[in-house]
Amino acid sequence: MTTPRVRFAPSPTGYLHVGGARTALFNWLFARHSGGTHILRIEDTDRERSTAEHTKVILDGLSWLGISWDEGPYFQGEYASRHRADAERLLAAGKAYRCFCTREELDAQRSQADASGMGFRYDRRCYRLAAVEVAARVSAGTPSTIRFLLDDEEIAWNDAVHGRISFQGRDLDDFVILRSDHTAIYNLAVVSDDIDMGITHVIRGDDHISNTPKQIALYRAFGYNPPVFAHVPMILGSDGKKLSKRHGATAVGDYQEQGIFPAAMRNFLALMGWSPGGDREIMTEPELVRLFTLEGIQKKAAVFDTTKLEWMNGQYLSALPASELLQPVRRQLARMGIGDSRDLAPLIDSVKARSRTILHVAEQVAVRLDPSRSSPDAKGEALVRKMGAAFSGNLSLAGAALEGLQAGEWNAGRLLETLRALAESNGLKLGDVMQPIRVALTGSTVSEPVNELLEVVGRDNSLNRISETARRLGGGVSAA
Repeated sequence: MTTPRVRFAPSPTGYLHVGGARTALFNWLFARHSGGTHILRIEDTDRERSTAEHTKVILDGLSWLGISWDEGPYFQGEYASRHRADAERLLAAGKAYRCFCTREELDAQRSQADASGMGFRYDRRCYRLAAVEVAARVSAGTPSTIRFLLDDEEIAWNDAVHGRISFQGRDLDDFVILRSDHTAIYNLAVVSDDIDMGITHVIRGDDHISNTPKQIALYRAFGYNPPVFAHVPMILGSDGKKLSKRHGATAVGDYQEQGIFPAAMRNFLALMGWSPGGDREIMTEPELVRLFTLEGIQKKAAVFDTTKLEWMNGQYLSALPASELLQPVRRQLARMGIGDSRDLAPLIDSVKARSRTILHVAEQVAVRLDPSRSSPDAKGEALVRKMGAAFSGNLSLAGAALEGLQAGEWNAGRLLETLRALAESNGLKLGDVMQPIRVALTGSTVSEPVNELLEVVGRDNSLNRISETARRLGGGVSAA
Protein backbone atom coordinates (compact mmCIF):
# COMPACT_ATOMS: atom_id res chain seq x y z
CA MET A 1 0.00 0.00 0.00
CA THR A 2 1.33 3.44 -0.96
CA THR A 3 2.17 5.68 1.99
CA PRO A 4 -0.23 8.66 1.89
CA ARG A 5 1.14 12.03 0.86
CA VAL A 6 -1.10 15.05 1.38
CA ARG A 7 -0.60 18.77 1.03
CA PHE A 8 -2.01 22.00 2.38
CA ALA A 9 -1.68 24.62 -0.34
CA PRO A 10 -2.75 28.12 0.73
CA SER A 11 -2.43 31.25 -1.38
CA PRO A 12 -0.51 34.04 0.41
CA THR A 13 -3.01 36.72 -0.58
CA GLY A 14 -4.47 37.30 2.89
CA TYR A 15 -4.69 36.00 6.44
CA LEU A 16 -5.14 32.36 7.46
CA HIS A 17 -8.92 31.94 7.40
CA VAL A 18 -10.48 29.47 9.83
CA GLY A 19 -11.71 27.50 6.81
CA GLY A 20 -8.16 27.16 5.54
CA ALA A 21 -6.96 26.25 9.01
CA ARG A 22 -9.61 23.50 9.20
CA THR A 23 -8.43 22.14 5.81
CA ALA A 24 -4.81 22.19 7.03
CA LEU A 25 -5.85 20.39 10.22
CA PHE A 26 -7.70 17.65 8.33
CA ASN A 27 -4.67 17.06 6.10
CA TRP A 28 -2.36 16.99 9.12
CA LEU A 29 -4.60 14.64 11.10
CA PHE A 30 -4.95 12.29 8.13
CA ALA A 31 -1.17 12.23 7.60
CA ARG A 32 -0.48 11.56 11.27
CA HIS A 33 -3.21 8.92 11.54
CA SER A 34 -2.00 7.03 8.47
CA GLY A 35 1.74 7.43 8.99
CA GLY A 36 1.88 9.60 5.89
CA THR A 37 3.62 12.81 4.85
CA HIS A 38 2.16 16.30 5.24
CA ILE A 39 3.49 18.82 2.72
CA LEU A 40 3.11 22.60 2.84
CA ARG A 41 2.99 24.29 -0.56
CA ILE A 42 2.52 28.04 -0.89
CA GLU A 43 0.59 28.76 -4.10
CA ASP A 44 2.03 32.18 -4.84
CA THR A 45 1.34 32.40 -8.57
CA ASP A 46 -0.87 35.49 -8.11
CA ARG A 47 2.04 37.89 -8.37
CA GLU A 48 0.06 41.05 -7.65
CA ARG A 49 -1.61 39.88 -4.43
CA SER A 50 0.89 37.39 -2.99
CA THR A 51 3.18 38.89 -0.35
CA ALA A 52 5.89 37.69 2.01
CA GLU A 53 3.92 39.24 4.89
CA HIS A 54 0.88 37.08 4.13
CA THR A 55 3.11 34.01 3.88
CA LYS A 56 4.50 34.75 7.34
CA VAL A 57 0.99 35.20 8.77
CA ILE A 58 -0.01 31.79 7.37
CA LEU A 59 3.11 30.04 8.69
CA ASP A 60 2.74 31.70 12.10
CA GLY A 61 -0.93 30.70 12.27
CA LEU A 62 -0.17 27.06 11.46
CA SER A 63 2.66 27.00 14.00
CA TRP A 64 0.41 28.49 16.68
CA LEU A 65 -2.19 25.79 15.99
CA GLY A 66 0.49 23.11 16.29
CA ILE A 67 0.07 22.01 12.67
CA SER A 68 3.51 20.95 11.46
CA TRP A 69 4.67 19.89 8.02
CA ASP A 70 7.13 17.22 6.97
CA GLU A 71 8.18 18.85 3.69
CA GLY A 72 8.23 22.45 2.56
CA PRO A 73 7.23 25.09 2.52
CA TYR A 74 7.53 24.82 -1.25
CA PHE A 75 6.64 27.85 -3.35
CA GLN A 76 4.63 27.21 -6.48
CA GLY A 77 6.07 30.21 -8.28
CA GLU A 78 9.47 28.48 -8.33
CA TYR A 79 8.09 25.78 -10.64
CA ALA A 80 6.91 28.07 -13.44
CA SER A 81 9.32 26.53 -15.96
CA ARG A 82 7.95 23.04 -15.26
CA HIS A 83 4.37 24.27 -15.58
CA ARG A 84 5.19 25.81 -18.95
CA ALA A 85 6.97 22.66 -20.14
CA ASP A 86 3.96 20.55 -19.14
CA ALA A 87 1.62 22.83 -21.10
CA GLU A 88 3.85 22.62 -24.15
CA ARG A 89 4.02 18.84 -23.77
CA LEU A 90 0.23 18.67 -24.00
CA LEU A 91 0.35 21.04 -26.95
CA ALA A 92 2.84 18.83 -28.80
CA ALA A 93 0.71 15.74 -28.09
CA GLY A 94 -2.38 17.33 -29.61
CA LYS A 95 -4.13 17.46 -26.24
CA ALA A 96 -4.08 21.24 -26.13
CA TYR A 97 -4.08 24.08 -28.66
CA ARG A 98 -3.12 27.71 -28.97
CA CYS A 99 -5.86 30.31 -28.62
CA PHE A 100 -5.32 33.75 -30.13
CA CYS A 101 -8.69 35.22 -29.12
CA THR A 102 -8.42 38.59 -27.42
CA ARG A 103 -10.24 39.47 -24.23
CA GLU A 104 -12.64 41.62 -26.27
CA GLU A 105 -13.46 38.73 -28.59
CA LEU A 106 -14.10 36.39 -25.68
CA ASP A 107 -16.29 38.98 -23.95
CA ALA A 108 -18.32 39.30 -27.15
CA GLN A 109 -18.79 35.51 -27.25
CA ARG A 110 -19.96 35.51 -23.63
CA SER A 111 -22.41 38.34 -24.27
CA GLN A 112 -23.84 36.49 -27.25
CA ALA A 113 -24.22 33.32 -25.17
CA ASP A 114 -25.95 35.26 -22.39
CA ALA A 115 -28.32 36.90 -24.87
CA SER A 116 -29.33 33.52 -26.24
CA GLY A 117 -29.90 32.12 -22.76
CA MET A 118 -27.13 29.55 -23.13
CA GLY A 119 -24.10 29.12 -20.90
CA PHE A 120 -20.81 30.22 -22.42
CA ARG A 121 -18.62 27.51 -23.89
CA TYR A 122 -15.65 28.45 -26.03
CA ASP A 123 -16.49 27.73 -29.68
CA ARG A 124 -13.04 26.29 -30.51
CA ARG A 125 -12.48 28.66 -33.40
CA CYS A 126 -8.73 28.63 -32.73
CA TYR A 127 -8.69 24.84 -32.55
CA ARG A 128 -9.91 24.82 -36.13
CA LEU A 129 -7.05 27.02 -37.38
CA ALA A 130 -4.72 25.35 -39.86
CA ALA A 131 -1.24 24.48 -38.59
CA VAL A 132 0.37 26.93 -41.02
CA GLU A 133 -1.87 29.74 -39.74
CA VAL A 134 -0.96 28.94 -36.14
CA ALA A 135 2.75 28.87 -37.01
CA ALA A 136 2.47 32.19 -38.83
CA ARG A 137 0.77 33.90 -35.89
CA VAL A 138 3.32 32.52 -33.44
CA SER A 139 6.15 33.66 -35.72
CA ALA A 140 4.60 37.12 -35.90
CA GLY A 141 4.53 37.33 -32.11
CA THR A 142 0.75 37.32 -31.78
CA PRO A 143 -0.11 36.77 -28.10
CA SER A 144 -1.75 33.43 -27.35
CA THR A 145 -2.89 31.28 -24.49
CA ILE A 146 -2.91 27.48 -24.43
CA ARG A 147 -6.26 25.74 -24.00
CA PHE A 148 -6.76 22.13 -22.95
CA LEU A 149 -8.79 20.09 -25.45
CA LEU A 150 -11.53 18.50 -23.37
CA ASP A 151 -13.26 15.33 -24.55
CA ASP A 152 -17.06 15.04 -24.43
CA GLU A 153 -16.94 11.87 -22.34
CA GLU A 154 -18.10 11.60 -18.74
CA ILE A 155 -15.60 12.48 -16.02
CA ALA A 156 -16.42 10.82 -12.71
CA TRP A 157 -14.72 9.97 -9.44
CA ASN A 158 -15.59 8.42 -6.09
CA ASP A 159 -15.17 11.27 -3.65
CA ALA A 160 -14.11 10.14 -0.17
CA VAL A 161 -16.75 12.45 1.32
CA HIS A 162 -19.54 12.81 -1.25
CA GLY A 163 -19.43 9.46 -3.02
CA ARG A 164 -19.72 9.29 -6.81
CA ILE A 165 -19.63 12.66 -8.57
CA SER A 166 -19.78 13.00 -12.34
CA PHE A 167 -19.59 15.71 -14.99
CA GLN A 168 -20.14 15.49 -18.73
CA GLY A 169 -17.17 16.73 -20.71
CA ARG A 170 -19.48 18.26 -23.31
CA ASP A 171 -20.86 20.59 -20.63
CA LEU A 172 -17.41 21.90 -19.75
CA ASP A 173 -15.18 24.40 -21.49
CA ASP A 174 -11.80 23.99 -23.18
CA PHE A 175 -10.14 25.76 -20.29
CA VAL A 176 -6.98 27.86 -20.50
CA ILE A 177 -3.96 26.21 -18.87
CA LEU A 178 -1.24 28.73 -19.80
CA ARG A 179 -1.61 32.50 -19.99
CA SER A 180 -0.16 34.61 -22.76
CA ASP A 181 2.67 35.62 -20.38
CA HIS A 182 3.57 31.89 -20.12
CA THR A 183 2.39 31.51 -16.50
CA ALA A 184 0.20 28.57 -15.59
CA ILE A 185 -3.46 28.79 -14.67
CA TYR A 186 -4.44 27.24 -11.31
CA ASN A 187 -5.65 23.87 -12.59
CA LEU A 188 -2.48 23.11 -14.54
CA ALA A 189 -0.13 24.34 -11.80
CA VAL A 190 -1.90 22.25 -9.14
CA VAL A 191 -1.90 19.04 -11.18
CA SER A 192 1.71 19.53 -12.29
CA ASP A 193 2.84 20.07 -8.69
CA ASP A 194 0.73 17.27 -7.23
CA ILE A 195 2.17 14.82 -9.76
CA ASP A 196 5.71 16.02 -9.09
CA MET A 197 5.24 15.76 -5.31
CA GLY A 198 3.54 12.37 -5.45
CA ILE A 199 0.33 13.52 -3.78
CA THR A 200 -1.97 10.56 -3.11
CA HIS A 201 -4.90 12.31 -1.39
CA VAL A 202 -6.28 15.79 -2.04
CA ILE A 203 -8.27 16.99 0.98
CA ARG A 204 -9.77 20.42 0.34
CA GLY A 205 -12.96 22.50 0.49
CA ASP A 206 -15.98 21.46 -1.54
CA ASP A 207 -15.85 24.78 -3.40
CA HIS A 208 -13.16 23.00 -5.47
CA ILE A 209 -15.52 20.29 -6.75
CA SER A 210 -16.02 22.22 -10.00
CA ASN A 211 -12.24 22.21 -10.58
CA THR A 212 -11.92 18.47 -10.08
CA PRO A 213 -13.17 17.20 -13.49
CA LYS A 214 -10.69 19.51 -15.22
CA GLN A 215 -7.88 18.27 -13.03
CA ILE A 216 -8.82 14.63 -13.56
CA ALA A 217 -8.76 15.24 -17.32
CA LEU A 218 -5.26 16.69 -16.97
CA TYR A 219 -4.06 13.71 -14.92
CA ARG A 220 -5.28 11.38 -17.64
CA ALA A 221 -3.69 13.48 -20.37
CA PHE A 222 -0.34 13.27 -18.55
CA GLY A 223 -0.78 9.51 -18.15
CA TYR A 224 -1.30 9.44 -14.38
CA ASN A 225 -4.07 8.12 -12.18
CA PRO A 226 -5.76 10.89 -10.18
CA PRO A 227 -5.33 10.98 -6.40
CA VAL A 228 -8.15 10.29 -3.96
CA PHE A 229 -10.26 13.43 -3.65
CA ALA A 230 -11.98 14.33 -0.39
CA HIS A 231 -14.00 17.54 -0.55
CA VAL A 232 -14.81 18.78 2.94
CA PRO A 233 -17.98 20.78 3.66
CA MET A 234 -18.14 24.55 3.64
CA ILE A 235 -18.13 26.50 6.91
CA LEU A 236 -21.18 28.74 7.34
CA GLY A 237 -21.96 31.61 9.65
CA SER A 238 -24.82 31.51 12.14
CA ASP A 239 -27.18 32.87 9.46
CA GLY A 240 -26.52 29.93 7.15
CA LYS A 241 -24.42 31.96 4.72
CA LYS A 242 -20.77 31.40 3.85
CA LEU A 243 -18.56 32.47 6.74
CA SER A 244 -17.14 35.95 6.16
CA LYS A 245 -15.96 39.00 8.09
CA ARG A 246 -19.54 40.16 8.58
CA HIS A 247 -19.96 37.24 11.00
CA GLY A 248 -17.08 38.52 13.15
CA ALA A 249 -13.53 37.24 13.41
CA THR A 250 -12.56 34.79 10.67
CA ALA A 251 -8.76 34.95 10.92
CA VAL A 252 -6.90 32.46 13.09
CA GLY A 253 -4.78 35.34 14.41
CA ASP A 254 -7.89 37.10 15.74
CA TYR A 255 -8.70 34.15 17.97
CA GLN A 256 -5.11 33.97 19.13
CA GLU A 257 -5.38 37.63 20.19
CA GLN A 258 -8.64 36.94 22.03
CA GLY A 259 -6.97 34.31 24.17
CA ILE A 260 -8.26 31.13 22.57
CA PHE A 261 -5.92 28.23 23.31
CA PRO A 262 -4.35 26.41 20.32
CA ALA A 263 -5.52 23.05 21.69
CA ALA A 264 -9.09 24.34 22.02
CA MET A 265 -9.05 25.79 18.50
CA ARG A 266 -7.70 22.49 17.12
CA ASN A 267 -10.37 20.53 18.96
CA PHE A 268 -13.10 22.90 17.75
CA LEU A 269 -11.97 22.95 14.11
CA ALA A 270 -11.65 19.16 14.04
CA LEU A 271 -15.34 18.89 14.87
CA MET A 272 -16.30 21.35 12.13
CA GLY A 273 -17.53 18.83 9.59
CA TRP A 274 -16.00 15.68 11.13
CA SER A 275 -17.23 13.35 13.83
CA PRO A 276 -15.62 10.32 15.45
CA GLY A 277 -19.05 9.03 16.44
CA GLY A 278 -20.75 9.44 19.79
CA ASP A 279 -21.28 12.74 21.58
CA ARG A 280 -17.83 13.33 23.03
CA GLU A 281 -16.47 16.81 22.31
CA ILE A 282 -13.29 17.41 24.31
CA MET A 283 -10.42 15.41 22.82
CA THR A 284 -6.67 15.56 23.20
CA GLU A 285 -4.36 15.79 20.20
CA PRO A 286 -3.36 12.09 20.38
CA GLU A 287 -7.03 11.15 20.52
CA LEU A 288 -7.84 13.27 17.46
CA VAL A 289 -4.97 11.67 15.54
CA ARG A 290 -6.07 8.17 16.55
CA LEU A 291 -9.74 8.70 15.68
CA PHE A 292 -9.51 10.78 12.50
CA THR A 293 -10.60 9.14 9.23
CA LEU A 294 -11.91 10.50 5.95
CA GLU A 295 -15.02 8.38 6.47
CA GLY A 296 -15.88 10.52 9.48
CA ILE A 297 -16.08 13.72 7.40
CA GLN A 298 -19.68 14.80 6.91
CA LYS A 299 -21.30 16.09 3.73
CA LYS A 300 -23.40 18.72 5.46
CA ALA A 301 -21.97 22.23 5.81
CA ALA A 302 -20.65 23.08 9.27
CA VAL A 303 -21.78 26.15 11.23
CA PHE A 304 -19.11 28.21 12.98
CA ASP A 305 -20.52 28.67 16.48
CA THR A 306 -18.43 31.21 18.38
CA THR A 307 -20.31 30.47 21.59
CA LYS A 308 -19.39 26.81 21.27
CA LEU A 309 -15.74 27.71 20.63
CA GLU A 310 -15.64 29.89 23.74
CA TRP A 311 -17.32 27.17 25.81
CA MET A 312 -14.75 24.65 24.60
CA ASN A 313 -11.92 27.07 25.32
CA GLY A 314 -13.35 27.54 28.80
CA GLN A 315 -13.06 23.80 29.41
CA TYR A 316 -9.35 23.95 28.57
CA LEU A 317 -8.87 27.17 30.54
CA SER A 318 -10.49 25.97 33.75
CA ALA A 319 -8.35 22.82 33.73
CA LEU A 320 -5.10 24.84 33.78
CA PRO A 321 -3.45 26.01 37.02
CA ALA A 322 -3.30 29.76 37.55
CA SER A 323 0.50 29.61 37.27
CA GLU A 324 0.21 28.73 33.57
CA LEU A 325 -2.17 31.64 32.97
CA LEU A 326 -0.14 34.33 34.72
CA GLN A 327 1.95 35.48 31.76
CA PRO A 328 -0.83 35.64 29.14
CA VAL A 329 -3.10 37.42 31.64
CA ARG A 330 -0.36 39.94 32.47
CA ARG A 331 0.12 40.60 28.74
CA GLN A 332 -3.59 41.34 28.35
CA LEU A 333 -3.57 43.55 31.45
CA ALA A 334 -0.61 45.49 30.07
CA ARG A 335 -2.62 46.18 26.92
CA MET A 336 -5.34 47.59 29.17
CA GLY A 337 -2.81 49.85 30.86
CA ILE A 338 -2.73 47.84 34.09
CA GLY A 339 0.72 46.91 35.39
CA ASP A 340 -0.18 45.57 38.82
CA SER A 341 2.74 43.82 40.52
CA ARG A 342 0.71 41.89 43.12
CA ASP A 343 0.29 38.13 43.06
CA LEU A 344 -2.46 37.60 40.51
CA ALA A 345 -2.81 33.85 41.02
CA PRO A 346 -5.64 34.11 43.60
CA LEU A 347 -7.52 36.53 41.36
CA ILE A 348 -7.10 34.27 38.34
CA ASP A 349 -8.25 31.26 40.33
CA SER A 350 -11.35 33.14 41.45
CA VAL A 351 -12.52 33.99 37.92
CA LYS A 352 -11.24 31.31 35.55
CA ALA A 353 -14.11 28.87 36.11
CA ARG A 354 -16.55 31.48 34.77
CA SER A 355 -14.28 32.71 31.99
CA ARG A 356 -14.10 31.55 28.39
CA THR A 357 -10.90 33.20 27.14
CA ILE A 358 -7.68 34.69 28.48
CA LEU A 359 -9.09 38.10 27.52
CA HIS A 360 -12.15 37.45 29.66
CA VAL A 361 -9.96 36.35 32.57
CA ALA A 362 -7.93 39.55 32.23
CA GLU A 363 -11.07 41.69 32.07
CA GLN A 364 -12.43 40.11 35.25
CA VAL A 365 -9.09 40.47 37.01
CA ALA A 366 -8.96 44.11 35.89
CA VAL A 367 -12.37 44.76 37.47
CA ARG A 368 -11.10 43.39 40.77
CA LEU A 369 -7.93 45.50 40.60
CA ASP A 370 -9.32 48.79 39.31
CA PRO A 371 -12.51 50.27 40.83
CA SER A 372 -13.02 52.50 37.78
CA ARG A 373 -13.87 49.35 35.81
CA SER A 374 -16.65 48.18 38.14
CA SER A 375 -19.53 50.38 36.95
CA PRO A 376 -22.78 48.38 36.89
CA ASP A 377 -23.63 46.61 33.66
CA ALA A 378 -27.21 46.34 32.36
CA LYS A 379 -28.15 43.56 34.79
CA GLY A 380 -26.45 45.38 37.65
CA GLU A 381 -28.42 48.55 36.92
CA ALA A 382 -31.62 46.51 36.69
CA LEU A 383 -30.96 45.10 40.17
CA VAL A 384 -30.41 48.61 41.56
CA ARG A 385 -33.76 49.72 40.13
CA LYS A 386 -35.56 46.61 41.35
CA MET A 387 -34.28 46.86 44.94
CA GLY A 388 -34.65 50.62 45.14
CA ALA A 389 -33.61 52.13 48.48
CA ALA A 390 -32.99 48.64 49.84
CA PHE A 391 -29.95 48.32 47.57
CA SER A 392 -27.99 51.16 49.18
CA GLY A 393 -29.47 50.43 52.59
CA ASN A 394 -28.39 46.79 52.59
CA LEU A 395 -25.02 47.79 51.17
CA SER A 396 -24.54 50.24 54.06
CA LEU A 397 -25.42 47.55 56.57
CA ALA A 398 -22.95 45.16 54.96
CA GLY A 399 -20.21 47.77 54.94
CA ALA A 400 -20.70 48.49 58.64
CA ALA A 401 -20.60 44.79 59.52
CA LEU A 402 -17.53 44.12 57.42
CA GLU A 403 -15.65 47.06 58.95
CA GLY A 404 -15.58 45.11 62.18
CA LEU A 405 -13.33 42.49 60.64
CA GLN A 406 -9.62 43.07 60.97
CA ALA A 407 -7.10 42.19 58.24
CA GLY A 408 -6.31 38.85 59.85
CA GLU A 409 -9.99 37.90 59.82
CA TRP A 410 -10.54 38.82 56.17
CA ASN A 411 -10.92 35.33 54.78
CA ALA A 412 -13.71 33.56 52.93
CA GLY A 413 -14.94 31.59 55.94
CA ARG A 414 -15.11 34.52 58.36
CA LEU A 415 -16.65 36.78 55.71
CA LEU A 416 -19.46 34.30 55.04
CA GLU A 417 -20.19 33.97 58.77
CA THR A 418 -20.38 37.74 59.14
CA LEU A 419 -22.73 38.25 56.20
CA ARG A 420 -25.01 35.38 57.22
CA ALA A 421 -25.26 36.79 60.74
CA LEU A 422 -26.05 40.22 59.29
CA ALA A 423 -28.86 38.85 57.14
CA GLU A 424 -30.37 36.82 60.00
CA SER A 425 -30.25 39.67 62.51
CA ASN A 426 -31.99 42.03 60.06
CA GLY A 427 -34.52 39.54 58.71
CA LEU A 428 -33.03 39.66 55.20
CA LYS A 429 -32.50 37.00 52.59
CA LEU A 430 -28.81 36.28 52.17
CA GLY A 431 -29.03 37.14 48.45
CA ASP A 432 -30.35 40.62 49.28
CA VAL A 433 -27.08 41.25 51.11
CA MET A 434 -24.75 39.45 48.72
CA GLN A 435 -25.98 40.85 45.40
CA PRO A 436 -25.48 44.55 46.24
CA ILE A 437 -21.92 43.71 47.36
CA ARG A 438 -21.32 41.78 44.13
CA VAL A 439 -22.51 44.71 42.00
CA ALA A 440 -20.50 47.22 44.06
CA LEU A 441 -17.30 45.20 43.59
CA THR A 442 -17.69 44.00 39.99
CA GLY A 443 -20.58 45.86 38.36
CA SER A 444 -22.09 42.47 37.57
CA THR A 445 -24.71 40.21 39.12
CA VAL A 446 -22.55 37.15 38.37
CA SER A 447 -19.21 36.31 39.97
CA GLU A 448 -17.52 33.83 42.25
CA PRO A 449 -19.17 33.47 45.71
CA VAL A 450 -19.26 36.91 47.32
CA ASN A 451 -17.22 35.88 50.35
CA GLU A 452 -14.46 34.64 48.00
CA LEU A 453 -14.78 37.81 45.93
CA LEU A 454 -14.31 39.99 49.01
CA GLU A 455 -11.23 37.99 49.98
CA VAL A 456 -9.46 38.36 46.62
CA VAL A 457 -10.35 42.04 46.20
CA GLY A 458 -8.97 42.71 49.68
CA ARG A 459 -10.26 44.45 52.80
CA ASP A 460 -9.46 48.07 52.04
CA ASN A 461 -10.43 47.94 48.37
CA SER A 462 -13.69 46.13 49.17
CA LEU A 463 -14.73 48.56 51.91
CA ASN A 464 -13.86 51.56 49.76
CA ARG A 465 -15.97 50.29 46.86
CA ILE A 466 -18.89 49.40 49.12
CA SER A 467 -18.71 52.81 50.80
CA GLU A 468 -18.50 54.71 47.52
CA THR A 469 -21.36 52.79 45.90
CA ALA A 470 -23.61 53.16 48.97
CA ARG A 471 -22.82 56.89 49.19
CA ARG A 472 -23.49 57.44 45.49
CA LEU A 473 -26.82 55.65 45.73
CA GLY A 474 -27.95 57.42 48.89
CA GLY A 475 -26.72 55.30 51.81
CA GLY A 476 -23.23 55.79 53.06
CA VAL A 477 -20.75 54.22 55.41
CA SER A 478 -17.20 55.24 56.00
CA ALA A 479 -14.39 52.83 55.25
CA ALA A 480 -11.96 51.95 57.99
